[in-house]
Amino acid sequence: MTRSGRYVVMGVCSTGKSHIGAALAQALQGAFIDGDDLHPTANVEKMASGQPLNDADRAPWLDRIGQALSDADPPVVVACSALKKAYRARIRAVADNTVFLHLTGPREVIEQRMQAREGHFMPLSLLDSQLATLEPLDDDEAGLALDISLLPSEIVAVTLARLEAGHDTAGS
Repeated sequence: MTRSGRYVVMGVCSTGKSHIGAALAQALQGAFIDGDDLHPTANVEKMASGQPLNDADRAPWLDRIGQALSDADPPVVVACSALKKAYRARIRAVADNTVFLHLTGPREVIEQRMQAREGHFMPLSLLDSQLATLEPLDDDEAGLALDISLLPSEIVAVTLARLEAGHDTAGS
């Protein structure tokens, strides 16, 4: 693993992308960017009204994610749902060698987290849409699947250990 890499902490809403991403960036002594801050206003308004984004809505946002990764001095960590393989490929087209860290867990846990969350634009009604859109990492994608049932500090420690050991493929 290189500690000067580019990482996207991915997954559906309320898996802890921002929290884990910020903690990982701190552990790597790098920058953290919350992908939610890069959404065009129209996307935020659409989601806040309970409408899921489509691929056309996501395209400019994914381009902004890739550009932010490419422009930042590594190490850099971005929180971004990156739900489909095509989205991840779009990000990698701008920011080559990006490693995706997929936070995953049971729907019930994610739903509980969403219900406890205050002040976020993503309503609970969009969870099923996100889960239906999600394409887990393929074996040919640089990345790791990480269990959200662990404590955040444990997720960061496991991530660092697995990256250090070279386990940066979805199957590891």
